[in-house]
Amino acid sequence: MASRTSDFVLRPFEGLPGEPDWVALKEVVPAATATVRTTKEHGGRDVLVTTILPNEWAALHRADGVVLVALQTPGSSNDTSRDVAAALLEALEVEPGTAVETVGLPEPGPRLQDVLDTTVPFEVTVLDSFAYWLAPDVERTPDLEAAIEDADAGIVETVKLPGVESAYWCRMGGREFLRWAQPHEEQTVLDALARLHARRASGFDGAKLIGYFRSSGLTIPVWELARGTEAKEVEPALAAFAPTFAEALAATDPLGPDERRARAGLVARQVTLR
Repeated sequence: MASRTSDFVLRPFEGLPGEPDWVALKEVVPAATATVRTTKEHGGRDVLVTTILPNEWAALHRADGVVLVALQTPGSSNDTSRDVAAALLEALEVEPGTAVETVGLPEPGPRLQDVLDTTVPFEVTVLDSFAYWLAPDVERTPDLEAAIEDADAGIVETVKLPGVESAYWCRMGGREFLRWAQPHEEQTVLDALARLHARRASGFDGAKLIGYFRSSGLTIPVWELARGTEAKEVEPALAAFAPTFAEALAATDPLGPDERRARAGLVARQVTLR
């Protein structure tokens, strides 16, 4: 599955366990990690996938031997999977205590789908600090403490919700939102949202559908929650709404006039992320 750098890949994480969570960590989650494992061919090593690293490093081989690879870094080619795989493989080779600061335009080569053991689930842990950048036994000098505190100040409060896949509550500017990354084709998700919106059923328990993000070939619908809604409080309402959304996703009949108008309104409010 070697990638040619000239080929644009719409869904770079397709075929990996937890594709919507890969997209969420790349685009909308500020601080989180998930452990993956390379194939035996590539050493059978556990690797920590993270949202960002200091100075937008592509990867880091920590002094304690832990390898981290970041998703929120500038891409070098038209295939994010190839870019991340190139950074990961380089990080495995460099000495502990070394950062892979950037990855140039990679030659054709393996993608994440070739490098990772796809039987290992992609289980996300959302964090409220970037302290994991440092090995546990690293001395916390005042400069290091200040750097971590400065990075932490920019973290948007985020919680991964249980009960449904790839849904993230967040609080920004005193307002609460739900971002729910979807594994389905974009057109399927838009049609489903339009069907619900046309019959005033796209919201739930005070939550209002306000638009969606597009990234890496998937969609991330966004709901604004009732002011002050905590993550725990939205869980039961979301669980109750999920079957309604699933039914709309499964529908295949053509959209009616009201549904087409609702769909056009959603498209007008979409935001494409990188």
